[in-house]
Amino acid sequence: MHEASVGDKIDQYELTELLARSGMASIFKAADTATGGSVAIKIPHPHLEGDVVFYERFRREELVGKRLDHPAIVKVLEPGQKSRMYFAMELVEGRSLRATMQELRQLPVERALGIARAVTDALVYMHAHGVIHRDIKPENILLLADDAIKILDFGIALDESARRLTWAGLSTTIGTPDYMAPEQVGGRRGDARTDVYAVGMLLYEMITGNLPFSASNLHALMRAKTSEDPQAASYYLPTIDPALESVIMRALARDPRERFDSAAELLQALRDPSSAAAHDPDAARARARRRGLRRWAFPGAVVALLVGLATLVWLSGPKTQTKTNTYAPPPSAPRSR
Repeated sequence: MHEASVGDKIDQYELTELLARSGMASIFKAADTATGGSVAIKIPHPHLEGDVVFYERFRREELVGKRLDHPAIVKVLEPGQKSRMYFAMELVEGRSLRATMQELRQLPVERALGIARAVTDALVYMHAHGVIHRDIKPENILLLADDAIKILDFGIALDESARRLTWAGLSTTIGTPDYMAPEQVGGRRGDARTDVYAVGMLLYEMITGNLPFSASNLHALMRAKTSEDPQAASYYLPTIDPALESVIMRALARDPRERFDSAAELLQALRDPSSAAAHDPDAARARARRRGLRRWAFPGAVVALLVGLATLVWLSGPKTQTKTNTYAPPPSAPRSR
């Protein structure tokens, strides 16, 4: 199979413009001769078409895209026939959130909040349909003219309704390092709270112009994510509303149990950061207790072990009768006259 290029015709589609190219696939604008409209076509590079794991990933992305139907999610279309590996999507006239962030560095808080709410609203829909995106990042979010959004790229999405046997082939280092949750770094599947973490990262970067972890290399970044707390957003943006900062930092908790339990709960907090639900003081106290227990668990165990060993030695040693004044100094040498 040859590499697709502008001018090719694939089934009912005529490729008219190259929109993007990555290491795995190219995306073209195409004319749909069956409807007279325009679509986007994603075509893998020929050398990958025989790769079983890539094929399963590509097929999963297509199936998820066909099943989901939400205004903030790019819709995958059904062609009349398919003569090779590709899928067709609605054509979205937009710009990646990453391009906007590179141009502006920091977005106004209210604009960033609006984008984060729109992304989270789409996640509520996805999760309700058994899909965890697992790769939410600025590159996978298109901004339309009115700041409406479209989420794309379900290549590593977890479809809870699908067979799980394909997971083994896709489980190694998936995701984008800056946006990966600590559990992804540890090689776990992740769940809805993994997407909650990514929204926290997204909002943090939009309003501060920075990421909460600074590391000199990929390994240092992975280590920081699993062993350190993120830098407070107020470090970069001192004027941030403390209530909003609390929401962001809760979404970025290392332990998934300390985050918002669902995208719906996060959305409620983003709509009203000062609400009781956004902060949940009882949960915060519980988190603090767990951190304290973890902090003292190892030293406490060591002390207990040493005390136990000392007691055991004392109990198992020979028993002697206690006497007083058992020490007698050596006799003095006779004094010479």
